[in-house]
Amino acid sequence: MRFNRLDLNLLVALDALLTERSVTKAALRLNLSPSATSDALSRLRDYFGDDLLVQVGRRMEPTPRAEALQQAVRDVLVRVDSTIAMQPSFDATQSERVFKIFTSDYTQLVVGPRVMAAVAAQQGTVKFEFLPQVDNPQRDLERGEADLLVLPRPLMSPDHPHEVMYEERFVCVVWAGSRLAQEPQALTLERYLAEAHVIMRPQAVRASAFEDAFIKRLGVSRRVAATSYSFAPMPGLLVGTELIATLHARLARLLMPVWPLAILPCPIAIPPMEQAIQWHKYRTQDEGIVWLRGLFRQAGAAVATAQF
Repeated sequence: MRFNRLDLNLLVALDALLTERSVTKAALRLNLSPSATSDALSRLRDYFGDDLLVQVGRRMEPTPRAEALQQAVRDVLVRVDSTIAMQPSFDATQSERVFKIFTSDYTQLVVGPRVMAAVAAQQGTVKFEFLPQVDNPQRDLERGEADLLVLPRPLMSPDHPHEVMYEERFVCVVWAGSRLAQEPQALTLERYLAEAHVIMRPQAVRASAFEDAFIKRLGVSRRVAATSYSFAPMPGLLVGTELIATLHARLARLLMPVWPLAILPCPIAIPPMEQAIQWHKYRTQDEGIVWLRGLFRQAGAAVATAQF
């Protein structure tokens, strides 16, 4: 199909080339030979009157014209995929669809079991890819490479719809054999800031975790003894030490049977975290996404009302 003398199939090639910035990698993505992909790049250069990608050392870098085109091309492709290519109906008991969900290990531990149990109860045949949070998950949502983001509400993109599932508060966790566990009233703000901490710093993500970002905004800092790239191992790192971890209350309660822990009130009034889901605005009417949102909404409601 052509539009204004442009073979629209070339837009798919352009998207792959600008994403991979490599003819060889783009060819793998497109399931084409490198020579066919190179030919597509030549035709694109002719049409736009621009090199689009230029060799800089071992990498190909986009020209200013290519950078201006990249988001627009991706937007067109996502819109096409979300309307023309979208299946008119969705049946979770018959579908082999794979949903890609960007979330933290906290969400996988607290919400994930309820999601999977609900799918099993429906005898669903769909599959899930729970993917680690990246530095800019909104970009993956924009590109149609994520079906759902599960993030604290302040991290949501203003350009796409979202829905809050539940609120989460924060507590301090210490080893049950520590001095603080024997005298919990001693955990004042001064003591909290004086003691050493285990904190979570997401791998390959510049943003801090929710509670760490809030504490930094208060203009105070914690003395860090150890960092982890995920939440789940943090309680285990406390055992046998006087260290403190500031964790989601539900996660702390979930891990208490695993490790000898004591949970103490946090002396810093961290506001509740609103855990939310977000999807692409072009996929609001996608029946599969509608089902997926309902699944997480149901799981979030169960988390919100559960005793812990």
